[in-house]
Amino acid sequence: MHRTPPGSSPEDLGQQTLFDWEDAAPAPPPGGGFRDGPQARRMLDVRQVYAEPAALASPRGRQILARLPGVPVTEVPGHWRIPSLHGNDGSVARWTRVKTETLVLGVKQTLTTRPNGRSADWIAPGASNGCAMACAYCYVPRRKGYANPITLFTNIEAIVAHVRRHVQAQGPKREPNQCDPQAWVYDIGENGDCSVDALVCDNTADLVAAFRRLPTAKASFATKFVNPDLLAMDPQGRTRVRFSVMPATDSRLLDIRTSPVADRIAAAADFLDAGYEVHFNLSPVVLRPGWQQDWADLLVHLDDVLPGRVKEQAAAEIIMLTHNQQLHEVNLGWHPRAEDLLWQPGAQEVKRSENGALNVRYARQVKSDALARLRELIAAHAPWLRIRYAF
Repeated sequence: MHRTPPGSSPEDLGQQTLFDWEDAAPAPPPGGGFRDGPQARRMLDVRQVYAEPAALASPRGRQILARLPGVPVTEVPGHWRIPSLHGNDGSVARWTRVKTETLVLGVKQTLTTRPNGRSADWIAPGASNGCAMACAYCYVPRRKGYANPITLFTNIEAIVAHVRRHVQAQGPKREPNQCDPQAWVYDIGENGDCSVDALVCDNTADLVAAFRRLPTAKASFATKFVNPDLLAMDPQGRTRVRFSVMPATDSRLLDIRTSPVADRIAAAADFLDAGYEVHFNLSPVVLRPGWQQDWADLLVHLDDVLPGRVKEQAAAEIIMLTHNQQLHEVNLGWHPRAEDLLWQPGAQEVKRSENGALNVRYARQVKSDALARLRELIAAHAPWLRIRYAF
């Protein structure tokens, strides 16, 4: 029998989407300040800032704090070293409230770009870590302890300069691959959601602007949040947005505080028309009774509502669920219903990740059979959707 953690309100538990979009006020027109509107404030209502001194002194740090007048600021020696936040097991019962009300500002000390070859050619140094959304399967909090709010890195100029140098050192792409036939693709949002980061500061806008001036490369990020302010960033085809989608039944349970899946799909044409390349992440694929029919229904919906111009350039990644023992234990403290779906020892096997963590994934044959079946469903219901890779 599941119990609501002590002291948790329905908002803390977070077992609904961010808000009822049908009842919300219409979003402002593109570029009209969505991040200053009521929908954005439901996502982020910052009441506490933890910050490194260097972040406070930076131009980006000052810009962020200027948007948060009167919010108390606690100086910390490092964005990872906040015992009252990451080391406080009492934070679990306030998992979503911490994400709503807490912001961390830091300086990214190590700027490295590493090869990927799946979603992108390269993983760029991200401008954030953590998220205001609370997807129950997210891999980012696995090493962060009992809280995972947004950490924004304020040395954006150094991040952009590093990426620019790396792109220039590669020269033109020598041969096509599944990431892109012509451009080097850089994932700029591995540990956060760039659409949500844009509610707080201009880091995302700066990165989009940087790639606009890099003809041999393009940026890429996955998102579960529809932020109309991104439509005004003028990417000129040099940024790929990957809208993550899953059946609505799964999303309502697992994609906490995100835009409804139908809204993400509906936004695809607007983003394409604004100059983005638009792809989709079929992610994560969660195996449970009825999953095949629900994925078929989602694919039919994609086929029905997406205009031809979106379909002509679309591609997708299939990402099967990966889970983790530490995250499982954290989730039991704030959203145990999700674990009924995510934690399936009978179908999963343990695998050590590159960073040494023990993750659980679907057993090899279970995963192989599921991927084959999903490919069949795509061929039947959305044959235009090219699969870039499946993992």
